[in-house]
Amino acid sequence: MRFGMRCHDVIHNNLEDLAESIQEKKFKSVHLALTKVKTDFDFKKSNITPGMAKHVRDIFGKHGISIDILGCYVNLAHPDDAELKILLDRFKEHIRFARDFGCSLVGTETGALNKEYVYGPENNTEEAFLRTLNSVKELVKEAEKFGVIVAIEGVAKHVINTPERMKRVLDNIDSNNLQVIFDPTNYITPENYKNQDQLIKKAFELFGDRIVAVHAKDFICENNEIKLAPIGKGLLNYELLLSVLKEKNQYIDIFFESTKPEHVDDSIDYITKMYTSVNS
Repeated sequence: MRFGMRCHDVIHNNLEDLAESIQEKKFKSVHLALTKVKTDFDFKKSNITPGMAKHVRDIFGKHGISIDILGCYVNLAHPDDAELKILLDRFKEHIRFARDFGCSLVGTETGALNKEYVYGPENNTEEAFLRTLNSVKELVKEAEKFGVIVAIEGVAKHVINTPERMKRVLDNIDSNNLQVIFDPTNYITPENYKNQDQLIKKAFELFGDRIVAVHAKDFICENNEIKLAPIGKGLLNYELLLSVLKEKNQYIDIFFESTKPEHVDDSIDYITKMYTSVNS
């Protein structure tokens, strides 16, 4: 098991500062979303080039850190065709240059059938699913050309919002260049949190062999609303999650997400001790 950090959760002023902060906590890998971090480049306007990618890779490499996921969060179900094309083209750019970052995974959540990228009942429709599926197919086709993996992440408020919907996407795209980032908390709702064990087991039953990275955070349910909590201080069944990972997905990267600096050390200790104790 390797610990990593989602870069845009770390307070920083520039890439060097970011890499130093991550190294201080002894993380070995990062999930880097270029448009969400402070750099010398404006990734929202500038094109990615091999030189730019290698510059970023070298900064992290100097601190013993690998870029294991290149994040490119786009709305795969955007209802406007012209805007959707712009978003998919941005993702394809990340695919083309992922290897220059020293990375083989480009990750995204799956989006919503609205411009605002928020929850709405339309996200549960067949139209939303098929629009998302077509976008993923297009991205995977591009990824196959460059030997890169598209990694998608399910979220309860988005289109791919259950393990069953994720499985349906995988079944409809016959390619090993499509894999999964699994964040169990993302699937949790006020209606299902008491049945989280079945949800976690179902996810591994349906696509455990396609999980290439895990996002770690925790939750509580308060006033019928799911809220984030420090790892180990909430309700997520980490004993179950880690026991399955230890059995089936050894040495997988676990990326801390939405973890405040003051909680990082305790979170590392909690997961390490829990991982050591399960199945022993």
